[in-house]
Amino acid sequence: MRPSKWLGMLAALLVYVTCASAPAHAQAADPMIGFATVNALGQNGTTGGAGGPTVTVSTTQQFLDYIARPGPYVIQVSGTITLPTGSTDGMHNVTSDKTIIGLGGNAALVGGGLNIGLPVDDDVTSPPANAVHNIIIRNISFSGATDDLINVQMFSHHIWIDHNDFSNGDDGAVDIKRGSDFVTVSWNRFHDHDKTLLLGHDEDAGPQDIGRLRVTYHHNYFDASDQRHPRVRFSELVHVYNNYYRDNSYGVASTNDAKVLMEGNYFFSVNNPGRVEFSGDLGRIVQRDNILVDCNHEIETRGTVTEPRTYYPYTADPASTVPTVVPAGAGVGKI
Repeated sequence: MRPSKWLGMLAALLVYVTCASAPAHAQAADPMIGFATVNALGQNGTTGGAGGPTVTVSTTQQFLDYIARPGPYVIQVSGTITLPTGSTDGMHNVTSDKTIIGLGGNAALVGGGLNIGLPVDDDVTSPPANAVHNIIIRNISFSGATDDLINVQMFSHHIWIDHNDFSNGDDGAVDIKRGSDFVTVSWNRFHDHDKTLLLGHDEDAGPQDIGRLRVTYHHNYFDASDQRHPRVRFSELVHVYNNYYRDNSYGVASTNDAKVLMEGNYFFSVNNPGRVEFSGDLGRIVQRDNILVDCNHEIETRGTVTEPRTYYPYTADPASTVPTVVPAGAGVGKI
């Protein structure tokens, strides 16, 4: 056989091996999509700590030091860091302009959670000038918090929570409330957890929440987590698309005239995939292109909502691909 033919066969073999060994998730460097990309409130999308120093932290003291510093930082988390409970019930404040990103596939924050937002003040009903903003959290496993794993509050805006793993928190996994806005929650895995995603905390919070709480949830894997995926009050628009729901008590609950678009999601063994008749006043849900398998109820619909493309461009995957694409790509070690 001619040498050139051998070389051609070898090249073809190398291409085959490379493709076969590549992860099924085809978007390893997923771009930011959704409300976190929107130019608003004086913020040009979400850039996190870009432009600031990059530091690597491996101890509790280092981590708490850098997340509290003013100015932009890219904070790389190495290994497991335990967050103390102390006087804060284990919640630790993150200041504006931060990227918190795990190195490799084993970066973890355990025993506590992250708070993104100013102290609670019911008398503040519009975004203050010093609202916490521009934060990216990626590629970290969160578990064992005595309160929330991540809490976003008090008009915080432009937050991207991407490719993380959430489990075993005492309260919420990712709670977003009190006027927070322009948030994307994407490619995360939620498991061994009860109250997963809260969006809007109370029926009396309309003065802070109405016209805000704009959040995109896409390509998340709700892996036998129980409820609140998300549970929504008052939101101006929630875009829930291409998420994989497996063995949950309910998917989305919309109340207090919250506006939700459920699009291209896949529900397997979910009792109630989408509800507008829930605790509190009725919400709105528009649904399209979702797939329900072995579910006890259909998605409840009511009213109309604004198209997300009014705010940002996106392309939804076919819902039939979600059970393959999402588990392969969601969680840590995949960016």
